[in-house]
Amino acid sequence: MIMNTTSRFFLFFLFLIAAQLQAQEAATVERHPLLQSGPMLGYTDMFESLIWVQTKEAAQVQAAYWLESSPQERHLTNMVRTKKADGFVAHLLADEVEPGNHYQYEVFINNERVELPYPTVFQTVPLWQYRTDPPTMKIALGSCSYINEEEYDRPGRPYGGDYQIFEAIYEQHPDFMLWLGDNVYLREPDWYTRTGFLHRYTHTRSLPEMQPLLASTHHYAIWDDHDYGTNDSDRSFVYKDLAKEVFGLFWPNPRNGLPGMKGNTSFFQWGDADFFLLDNRSFRTPNRRNTGDCTILGRKQLDWLIDALVTSRATWKFVAIGGQVLTSFADFETYAKLCPMERDYLLRQIEREGIKNVIFLTGDRHHTELSAMVNAAGNTVYDFTVSPLTSGAHDTDEPNLYRVPGTMVTQRNFGIMEISGPRKERQLIFKIFDVNGELLWSETIKAE
Repeated sequence: MIMNTTSRFFLFFLFLIAAQLQAQEAATVERHPLLQSGPMLGYTDMFESLIWVQTKEAAQVQAAYWLESSPQERHLTNMVRTKKADGFVAHLLADEVEPGNHYQYEVFINNERVELPYPTVFQTVPLWQYRTDPPTMKIALGSCSYINEEEYDRPGRPYGGDYQIFEAIYEQHPDFMLWLGDNVYLREPDWYTRTGFLHRYTHTRSLPEMQPLLASTHHYAIWDDHDYGTNDSDRSFVYKDLAKEVFGLFWPNPRNGLPGMKGNTSFFQWGDADFFLLDNRSFRTPNRRNTGDCTILGRKQLDWLIDALVTSRATWKFVAIGGQVLTSFADFETYAKLCPMERDYLLRQIEREGIKNVIFLTGDRHHTELSAMVNAAGNTVYDFTVSPLTSGAHDTDEPNLYRVPGTMVTQRNFGIMEISGPRKERQLIFKIFDVNGELLWSETIKAE
């Protein structure tokens, strides 16, 4: 059917009116007086998913959820009474779910339904093994999220900005987001008290632009120095146990540490991808120490990682760690500068064991780049550095022998990884977007 100019203008006018009405309707939804931040989706698996909520004071919190195709069959999570000592945080477990489904949910505070102007939907991990090809996946990535708070920031030009980046990530509708460290920037007033830690994590998590993304995308996280302790902090930080506890409160990963080992190392699997979430702070030697063996990961965590990579049968093996691994630039907190012998040992073990499709996911550097190195076994190892989200960007032309040409970005940005294809022909697309969601570059690789 051919439409004349008048008809097209009329339809466009109706579209504008509908959009305005939708925006007005959303604006009229008032936040629940006791809701501080969230809801946020934490980890998910085949038989359970976690919903995170923070209140402003002690309150009873619970969530109801239902299969999108069966709204009449509702289920309830556990009920949690939030308390001040835990930052008024609630972890709500949805444990009456089935693999590979989407569920709608709603949150209740003191038995009163929380009205929200955006979708609240979670999903469970598909059961595909021995049945179908692996599922397609869309994964959001980012690091270095600084949210200004003038009275506690350093004087001068605000370090954070472009908060609309979280709305741009939301518009991508990823399955989950992996936060690659410096997700929170602890300041001088925060470092040495529980009150300070809880204040900073709460302030960052309460950013209005972040809320729609939190509510409908699952979130996993590692830490780096700024969400662990002081700048460039290491194993000597006296409050690292407090740091781990608060991190676990605000980032509900599947685990918050390995059995028999301190730190917050974790792991999860989605489709044909394994994700190894490393702790690069709890065990590291001080950067300025001149004697003794140097380590970033510590021997126990390093041995676990190599064992786990060897054991993994996943197509893709993603290793998330706060600082860059592959770059040849030996400065700042790159692995090449701080612990080159440990870095060489790790890469050599990946080579000797013939481990394929290893991709380091890194942040910290306040610029973005993709690095690729072919080892002596003929396998390519990658390092996808994505930084910063909202903190200051680093305008640099530093050399890196492994950089994929055209991938250096020195402005605020976020990453997307898309995985698709038949089981034996999987491909991965790396994408980088600016703060408004405009594509900056894209690179495609095929599984070896």
